[in-house]
Order: sequence, then C-alpha cells, then structure tokens
Amino acid sequence: MMRISAAIIACCLATPALAEEKPGLDVSAAVRLRYETIAGQARAGLPPNEDLINLRTIIRTRYRSGPVSLTFDVWDSRVFDAGRPSAVSNNEVNGLEPMQANAAIDFGSKGGISGRATIGRMVFELGSARLIANDDYRNTTSGFTGLKVDLKGPSRLSGTLLYVLPQQRLPDDADGLRQGAIRLDREGFDSRLWGGQIGQARAIGPIDVEATMLRFEERDRPDRATRDRQLTNLGARLTIAPKPARWDLDVEAIWQTGSTRTGLGATAAIVPVSAWFTHAEAGFSVASGWKPHLSAEFDYASGDDRNQSFGRFDTLFGMRRRDFSPAGLLSAIGRSNMIALGGRIEVKPSSRTDGFLSVRKMWLASATDAFSTTGVVDPTGRSGRDAGWEIDSRVRYWLVPGKLQFEGDVVWIPKGRFLQTAPNRSSTADTRYLSLNLTVLL
Repeated sequence: MMRISAAIIACCLATPALAEEKPGLDVSAAVRLRYETIAGQARAGLPPNEDLINLRTIIRTRYRSGPVSLTFDVWDSRVFDAGRPSAVSNNEVNGLEPMQANAAIDFGSKGGISGRATIGRMVFELGSARLIANDDYRNTTSGFTGLKVDLKGPSRLSGTLLYVLPQQRLPDDADGLRQGAIRLDREGFDSRLWGGQIGQARAIGPIDVEATMLRFEERDRPDRATRDRQLTNLGARLTIAPKPARWDLDVEAIWQTGSTRTGLGATAAIVPVSAWFTHAEAGFSVASGWKPHLSAEFDYASGDDRNQSFGRFDTLFGMRRRDFSPAGLLSAIGRSNMIALGGRIEVKPSSRTDGFLSVRKMWLASATDAFSTTGVVDPTGRSGRDAGWEIDSRVRYWLVPGKLQFEGDVVWIPKGRFLQTAPNRSSTADTRYLSLNLTVLL
C-alpha cells in the first residue's frame, strides 16, 4: 500500500531548508514527503479508493544588496505509485520548474509612501488568499509572471498593484503526469490578471479594512481551449486579528461579474456572469493552558441556477486549506456552489505542537449545479441540497524544532443525500482521507 524507497527517504533527509532573508547570497532548500490515502472518493469520475506518495523539493537562491534583491526558486513536485486511472493532476506534478525568477527593488519614503516593486516570475498571496494564494498544502503552487508593487503609506495605509500572467502548469496529460515529465510552464497574454488591493489597519477602532479589485481575462490559443472568462472581482474585508483573551473577526464578501462561455467549444454561447462569495467568522482566544481559539464559521459560494446569467463563483487562484479540507487526493470542498456552517477549535499545547478540529454542515447553493469542487451534479435537482458533513483535523509536531516537522491530516465526510444519490457520484460510501507529512528544514 505504501512503497517508499530508501532513496526517496535519503533525499528527503539530506536537503537543506529555506532560510530567513539576509544580505548577500543565500542558497537554501526544503523537502516535504507525503503519503495520502482516500476511501469513498467524493469527486466524480475518479477511483473510489486510492493511495499516493508525493515529494516536493524547493531550492531557493537569493541575493540581496542594499535595496535590490534577486530571487531564483526551483520547485520539483512529483508523485509515486499513481494508479490507472488516478486523481493525479498538475496540482500534484510540476517537475524542475523555476517558480520564481525575479528582481525586486525597495524604494524609500516620498510623501510618506514607501514600498517594493518586483518584476519577473513570482509567487505571492493577496489579502485573505481567497483569490490569489501561495498554496502550501498542495504539492504545487500557483506562479505568475509580471509586475507587482507593494506600497506602505501614512495613517497605516497599505496597498498592492499588479499586472501578471498566470503560469499554466505543465505537463497536463496523464502519461506526462505519471512519468513526472519535465516541461517548462507556459505564460502568455492569452491569460492575464491585473488589479489591486488597498487596506488600512485599525480603520474602525480595532478593525482592519481591505478593498480589492481584480480582473481576470483569458482567451483560446491553438493548443488550449478555454471558457474565455472575463471576470471582474470586487471585494471587501473586515478583520480583527486574534489576540489572547479577545474576540476576533474575519468577514469578507466578493462579487464576481463579467462574462464566460457555457463550454470549451468555440461556438459555445457567451453569457453574463453574476456570482458571489462570503465568509464570516467570529472567534475568541483563551489566554491559558493550550491557548485554545474557538470560532464559528459561515461560507456561501453561489452556484449556477441555469438562468440568463452564469452564477457559479470562481475562486481563481485562491487557497483551499485554510478554510476547508485539504487538496491532493481529496480536493472536494472549495468556493463554488456551497453553503457551510460550522465551528473550529485550534490549540497550541507547546511551542512544538499545534492542531485543530473543525466540523461543518454543508449544502448546495443551487440544486442543479455541481457541488463545490466535486464535479458531482444532478441536472434535475432531484437529489436535493444536503451534501452532508465535513469533519476535518490536523496535528503538527516539531520532531526537531526548526528542522524536522511531522503533520497529520484526517478528514471524514459523512455524505448527505445529494452525494449518495446524484447520478455521477463515484461512491456512496462516506469519504475518509488520511495524509502523513514529513518536512525537513536544515
């Protein structure tokens, strides 16, 4: 079931890790080895049971002199023991890819404004990371090529402006993924992302405020069909950061408008888009013992009701793990056609150990659209809206502080009526997922 060669383990234990930034030349690396297994797959068209080994290696070279820094990161993401068929995609495989190759310059204060401009290939997060994320759990991440400017101003103001071309991960064919073929990711003006975000800390008492505008545009090219998405995303967010013995808050809403094709074909109709997403979370941190943080969470991501406009929310390059269960073989829960209500408890018993447990009830926002990111759909709507429950947990422990960390993730999805009866379900059994991870930092 789990066939890991001594060579893989040796590689994992022998590679240096990412280090903190410092002047001069710095070369470092990080390696993560993962075993994951799933039973009762929730996604459509995939094997009901599967096991997989993932290996991710990141080698980073950075040079800094005064206000100028040069960064060159190589990521090698691959899998072992993938079956035929398999859930493996280019979310797991991306061999020897220069994810970052950029130059950055810090500029001083003029009129109270300072910041950093970065040009080239880069990975980054924007705000809550629900639209643009540097995904850490997933075996690969999302990269971009272009220009990003981060700004700091007076009165606790900050902002980001960007114009980037999303990298399209390769390989994307089944044989190439299984064999770990090395192909340079592609970027081009057929896929563009631009816009910005502005924020102010403590804008309303203890509340931080953010406002976001992002525009995503894509078009077909001879070897790649798309839905020709032209999406404008307008978002607002209010947060109060967690602190001991204090209430905290995270409320975000995003409206998505524009146009998309109804399919990949060149003759597919172009329809207007009107979709939205909201996340609301309130929590409290206890200042004693295991430092528990308790929170109540609500998420709503619109689905498509098959009316004159397309209503399915698209999270673009946003993260999954911080709000929902993991990517990888599971990858079932994301920000599309979903309503979720639940709670979470996070604990930190010591400087070496942390963990969380979350429980949420899930429904479909639209009974005739595919549930979340499962691909499971009942066009008639007769399977109802009850998707079931998600019980998600994680524990992390530093075996060697700052050097070697273990992570275990366990997820149980007792399926509701929809996931048990929809016509294209993969399995009627409850979904059970286990992930064991070892990360080396030297």
